[in-house]
Amino acid sequence: MPGYFSPLERKAWGGFLSAFSYINRVVEADLQDRARITHAEFEILLRLMWADDHRLRLQDLTAQSLLTRSGVSRTVERLERAGLVNREEAREDRRGAYAILTEAGVARFQLAAEEHMTCVRQHFLGLFNEEELTAMAGFWKRIEDHHLSIQHQSPSKT
Repeated sequence: MPGYFSPLERKAWGGFLSAFSYINRVVEADLQDRARITHAEFEILLRLMWADDHRLRLQDLTAQSLLTRSGVSRTVERLERAGLVNREEAREDRRGAYAILTEAGVARFQLAAEEHMTCVRQHFLGLFNEEELTAMAGFWKRIEDHHLSIQHQSPSKT
């Protein structure tokens, strides 16, 4: 039927949505129980841990995140109130701002990360062998590359 997914497309897309929803609920509950942070807060701490000097412009953080610009801003504000992140005006253009991980933020991330990795391995990564994980990583990279090519073709909407 025109306008509807084929049975295979429905299984692929529906399976992705179901798996994402399930994993997201499990991870959210685990992070809340063990580290007293939300999944969104963990994601911001994670991206700052991976960044050079543990700092990122808020616009770059938004581009990398699952969150919207306002979602990133609210999450960074919560983390700042908790002493886990500092916000600093961008000296180079004064229009932007940086989120910078504090020592307390590093400690909270490290506390959460080990348990988080155990949870993710138990409920997701551990269900696949190395060959499947390699293929999956390629799928996500293909989607990321497609997204980046679209961003470069049209003006930013963020």
